[in-house]
Amino acid sequence: MARRSTNRPSFKSEAEEAQWYATPGGREQTRREFVRALRSGTVVRASKARVQATDTKLLIALMEQAKAQATKAISIRLPIADIEAAKQIADSKGIGYQTVLKQAIRRGLQRAV
Repeated sequence: MARRSTNRPSFKSEAEEAQWYATPGGREQTRREFVRALRSGTVVRASKARVQATDTKLLIALMEQAKAQATKAISIRLPIADIEAAKQIADSKGIGYQTVLKQAIRRGLQRAV
């Protein structure tokens, strides 16, 4: 029999349950349950076809790939001159200045490694 999670609280309504799953704890619980189901081969698609157990190394590689493509909003203070320079570069390239800043940060991080 499948192991039941002990971290999932009981809910009075579906709305309360949905709200919990939207919290960081709920999302982490969902991720843990999904990884456990993938490893054991108990994931079932909507068509009721079973998903085969997946190699752990492949799962880790897929998670790293997803992290590399995911973005997170942050707040950072930059000198106004740097922002204006990024906007000028962006205008000449026809892209957004935030894209220019992200590219510059990425290049700087790659050089630092």
